[in-house]
Amino acid sequence: MTTFAPVLEPGPLPRAGRPAPPLVLAVHGSALPEAARTVDRLRARLAALVGAEPLVGHLDLQAPSLAEALAAVGEQAVVVPLLLGDGYHRAVDLPAVVAGAAGPRAVVTPGLSGAAASLGLALYGRLREAEERAGGRADAVVLAAAGSSRPGGNDGALAAAARLRELLGGVPVVSAYCSATGPTVPAALAGLRSRGYRRVAVATHLLAPGRFTAALADTAAWTVSAPLADHPLVARIVLRRYALGQLESARS
Repeated sequence: MTTFAPVLEPGPLPRAGRPAPPLVLAVHGSALPEAARTVDRLRARLAALVGAEPLVGHLDLQAPSLAEALAAVGEQAVVVPLLLGDGYHRAVDLPAVVAGAAGPRAVVTPGLSGAAASLGLALYGRLREAEERAGGRADAVVLAAAGSSRPGGNDGALAAAARLRELLGGVPVVSAYCSATGPTVPAALAGLRSRGYRRVAVATHLLAPGRFTAALADTAAWTVSAPLADHPLVARIVLRRYALGQLESARS
């Protein structure tokens, strides 16, 4: 079996003579307790790499809100959007919260969507774990993303799907969405089955458990991979975003 060594993005760049700014993760939020536990595993990994515990601010459904997290910091922070797409939350909601937050203006980095190479590797690893549980190899894959109606909002998912397709070497990979646009995941699964594929897996292009992952578990997929937030490569992507934010903070 061909294996692929993960390409780890470099960690934070030191800033001589100045303490590193606080790291705040901007998270969508979920009512499911397992979502918070998944993000906590990411926080623990980042704390070990950065040397300080990141704060988490939620855009919906959970406390503390992003505005509350920024107010608690009390100094200029680097906000890394823990978001896989560039839809409404990333492009509209998050900047509005940061602009209206009390205290020093935070530096907001790009989200995760531009790191398709690393995310593709993370998806590949999660898919292989799901295949091991199912006892075989998928003959086709549906990459299930949240979905966005905003122009360019699904570009990250499409790029990650292209990378996963390369890694799987000939196994069909079809992108599908849980909301806002199509095709839907059930439609993509049905389409692949109509073409004769029987072991159709879902590669979960989502960060943490929530209503979308619950819906994926109820599909007729042969196997469904776990979300990505606590994968080691996601921590490395966040770390690189934080490093870029540190440089911008030093210039401001």
